This record gives sequence, C-alpha cells and structure tokens, in this order.
Amino acid sequence: MSENPAGASAGAACRPGDPGFAARYRAIDARDTRFDGQFYTAVSSTGIYCRPSCPARTPAERHVTFYGSAAAAQIAGFRACKRCVPEAVPGTPEWNLRGDLAGRAMRLIADGVVDREGVDGLAATLGFTSRHVARILTEQLGAGPLALARARRAQTARALLVGTDLDIAQVAFASGFGSIRQFNTTILEVFAQTPGALRGRARPVHPERAAGEAVRISLELPTRAPYDAPGVFAFLAARAIAGVEAVDLADSESLRYARTLRLPGGPAAVEVHADSGMRGWRLRAELELSDLADLATALSRLRRLLDLDADPEAVDAALSRDQHLAPLVAAVPGARVPGTADAHETVIRALVGQQISVAAARTHLGRIVAALGQGYTSRFAGLSALFPTMRTLAAGIPAPEPGVAPDPERILRLPGRQVQTVRATAAALAEGDLVVHVGAEGKALRKALTDRPGIGPWTAGYIAMRVLGDPDAWLDRDVALLAGARALGLGDPAQSAAAAHRDLAETARAWAPWRSYAVMHLWRVAAR
Repeated sequence: MSENPAGASAGAACRPGDPGFAARYRAIDARDTRFDGQFYTAVSSTGIYCRPSCPARTPAERHVTFYGSAAAAQIAGFRACKRCVPEAVPGTPEWNLRGDLAGRAMRLIADGVVDREGVDGLAATLGFTSRHVARILTEQLGAGPLALARARRAQTARALLVGTDLDIAQVAFASGFGSIRQFNTTILEVFAQTPGALRGRARPVHPERAAGEAVRISLELPTRAPYDAPGVFAFLAARAIAGVEAVDLADSESLRYARTLRLPGGPAAVEVHADSGMRGWRLRAELELSDLADLATALSRLRRLLDLDADPEAVDAALSRDQHLAPLVAAVPGARVPGTADAHETVIRALVGQQISVAAARTHLGRIVAALGQGYTSRFAGLSALFPTMRTLAAGIPAPEPGVAPDPERILRLPGRQVQTVRATAAALAEGDLVVHVGAEGKALRKALTDRPGIGPWTAGYIAMRVLGDPDAWLDRDVALLAGARALGLGDPAQSAAAAHRDLAETARAWAPWRSYAVMHLWRVAAR
C-alpha cells in the first residue's frame, strides 16, 4: 500500500472524496490490524463506529466517515461496535509524533489532567487560554477537551467492567467520572448498553484487597505488533534502580518488569508480564493503587514507559530504506524507545548519568534511593522504595564545599560541579522554576534545560526522547552511537571523532522523523 491510511490529518471527519479516504477505505477492506487505534470507521447505515480491522462486512463507501478519535465519532452520534470493541486498541502514535498544541494536549489528557484540574488546568499547563485550546482541538480532532477526556474515561470504564469485578460505583470513580449518573449515561451512549449488561458479556478477574491494603487490579495492555519486548525489558533492566524497580529476564519467553510510582492519589506499584506466543508478545499489567481514580493515569504512564502506542510498521519501513539499518530492523522488528513513568525522576537519572556508564549511574542512583527514598511495601517482588521527591533530593544531597575534601561516604559521589547541577535542578523542579512534563513543547524544553549550568544538548535531547516520547531525537556526540555506526561500516574509521560525529549526524537526517528508533538500534549494536 503506497499510501499510509493513518497519514491523513486526524481531523473532524474524512468522507468520500476527501484526501486520505481511499487509503483508509482500502485498510478497512483488508481488515488491517496495523491501523487499529489510528483512526475509526463510522457507518451511517448502522450508527456504529469500529476499529479498522473489524471483522464485519465492509460497508459501502457512501455510508462511511473516518474519524481521528473515538470522541469525534461519539459526538457525531455513533456508538461503539460490540463486535470489534474499538476502545480495546492501542493508542494513537500521532500524539508523540506531533509536537504541536493538539499533540501536547492529547498527551496531557491521557495523563488525566482534565479529570484532575479541568479544562482551565489543561490550558494553564499548555500556556494558552481554555477557549484557544478547545478551538484547536475541535478543529483538528473533531472534539474538545471535555469530550476527549470523556472518551478516555469510557475506555477505562469498559476495561474495568469486563476485566474486574469492582462494583459499579467503584468503576465509575476509578474511571474519572464525577457521578454515577454521568457514568451510566456515558456508557449507554457510547456502548448502547448499561454498565451491568456490558459486564455481563465478560468473565471478570477478581481484584484482591485486604483491609488497609491498596487495591490490586490486573488488565491487558493492548499492543500494536510487532513489539520488541526483549529489547525494551533489557533496556529497563540495565537501568533498574534497586528497590524502585525489579526485572526478571531469566525466561526468554516470559519477561517481568515492576516498579513503584508516585501518582496524584498516593504511592502505587505496577508489575508487567510479557509472554511470547504465536501472535507475538502479549502484555498484562497488575497494579497496586492507593486511589482507584489513579488507574487511568497509571496505565497512561505505563504505556508511555513501554512505548506501546508507537507505529512499528511506519518506523520499520522508513528505517529499512537505509542499507545499513535494514538488517537491524529485519533482525529486531518492532523496536521501541522506552519512555518514562515519572518525568522528574528521568531528569535526575539523565543528570547523574551524563558522563559515566549506565552501570555506574545505576549504582549512584541506588545509593540515593537507599538514603533518601520513601519506603514502600509491595506484594510485587523486589519493590521496597519510592524514588525521592525533588524537594527531598534538593535538601538531602549535601552541597559540595570549595576547598574541602568530599566525604567518601557521601550520598552522591560525583564531581562537585555535577552534584551542584543535580541539587539545583531538583530544587528548580520542586519550585516550578523548571517545568518538565509530557505536555511540554520540545524546543522550549530543550532550551530551558540547556540554559541551566551543567546541562548540555545531549542530556536535553535524551530527556526529550524519554519524557516527551520524541520519535526524532538525535543525541549528538554520543560515543555509543558512533561505536554502533562504525560497527555497521558507516563513516571513515580514520576520521577524528569530531568529524565522525558530524558526518553521522548528517547521515541521520535521512532517518527522520524516526531518529530516536535508529538510536535504539545503534545502541544495541554498540552494546554487543
């Protein structure tokens, strides 16, 4: 298929004759699972909307309208298909690829900002008026922030109704609804069923909860195939901080990753199991939550950490055009760029690891957690602490004293200038003088970081790649990237390092807009 059916704008509606309609129609006629979650098919003759791979008979073109979001289809009066369940799909990869206002807003809505702070809170975080944000989202996505947040709540509610036996009231509030009545109305409008009827079609998995303990819920994580689970879990394992994270890679067919989280409603933990099967990797998450209302936020952050909403077909097809990268893509299809579950934590990780090895950074970070982390009791093996808050870090790491030999038993055993950078950055994050979150604008974030003493372009690019999910970050002057490139035969081995880095950066321009994924492939080669 020469055209990418998901490549058209995710705007309000795409009808016969509009750009991109023909390619999308061919995708639904082929029942192509690659595009599930990237657009939705609304059928006027039935009044339902479906995922592209719906097994039902392909509707006539004249009855079809494509929408870029489930919310837009719902506003237009369509209800979700009971057969293909369009809510049970991976998210839209476009929100990471796009760094504009709409893309930034969608990342924040997925993180639950509208549920917690309302539309005014979303607009303030983005730095615009609520009216402007609503106008842009409606123009580009066919739905305003409230409708988009409502669709997100409906998706979470469906997962809870069919995947757990939480009572209806618990499901309503865990999904982010403000009242039982609002919950019932939304479920009926979106799914054409009452919550009880929707649950009746499924076999619930019982959440476990003892008196005084966090609720424990187990849910599937929809994943767009192919997915390189071994690569993602190995990346996380190499950087896992003792007590905060635990990884088990002993069984190559069944992988485990667990970590603690700080969520708006309190401390939490999650454990992910990835199991290999005939149809690729199947992922399932078990969560411990202090507050059920944090469920959707926890799942959103977990999806970003594991890069579950990427478009592997588009990434692999683009990188395979390069003769040096093609064998890497063929060997490891579906490579991902691990994101973050905590933006501030990732900033500190990047600062500590700026000029040392991954293993050394892990040792330093483990020492910080042991000294300043908050204790956490979990039923997931290997978890015992929460990463320190930024305020705790700023106050707890002693400032280096000029002319005084550093204490060999100090918490952070790095050069004084680097210690000061960590302390000052943690204080700036705590006070709000430095703002780092998933809705930040890429160029502004990089500038805010590099304007600070001790933070260079590499660190700023790495933070953008992990926190924003930037698919096109290039880490200039990265030693491992150059080593990986030279191992592939890229460049002249006789060149100086500076010249080789310049040439590699120039070569990498052809890999846009997927340079972050090329980084992962080159790092893998260098690690060999």
